[in-house]
Amino acid sequence: MAAEDRPQFYLITPPEFDPAPFAERLAGILDAEPVACVRIAMAGRDADRIGRAADAVRLAAHARDVAVVIDSHLKLVERHGLDGVHLPDGARALRAARKELGPDAIVGAFCGHSRHDGINAGEAGADYVAFGPAGDDPLGGGPRAGRELFEWWSEMIEVPVVAEGALTAGLVADLAPVTDFLGIGEEIWGADDALAALRALIAPLG
Repeated sequence: MAAEDRPQFYLITPPEFDPAPFAERLAGILDAEPVACVRIAMAGRDADRIGRAADAVRLAAHARDVAVVIDSHLKLVERHGLDGVHLPDGARALRAARKELGPDAIVGAFCGHSRHDGINAGEAGADYVAFGPAGDDPLGGGPRAGRELFEWWSEMIEVPVVAEGALTAGLVADLAPVTDFLGIGEEIWGADDALAALRALIAPLG
């Protein structure tokens, strides 16, 4: 696949990680592959713990000119020098987030498999819309976001789109022509060698 046609890579952290060792793993990937953005997706509401994780990820990513957004925690964006926020509930809080963070921040929205929610998020000013899971969720987390959704979106809507959730090499090959970003997280972090797992996943892109 020609470089200009390849989707960009959007890495999503695990819900739990030790900041310093994870930052080293992340840095190795960022040095080896062109990553556009990293999303801090740490679970829980312990601001100190999440803040330490955010600082470690930011240092690794910003040293390599990679943007960093954080899942949900709007108040931590400016406090920890991040580039924006990822909202898990579509357009619901998007205008408020944009007002608080300003026009230059990245504000993205996860919209499940709903075209309607995606359109609402785009109209509310989202910088990107994410749909998923693109693959089969082993925990049965609801309907998939199918290829037809990404195909329609890429033809009709200018807002960049992220395909995420349970990606496989086959799905990467199938979705690459109709998505702007591949959201990659759980697919690689469980492996002993996350970089090797990433390269196996994206091998169809050439």
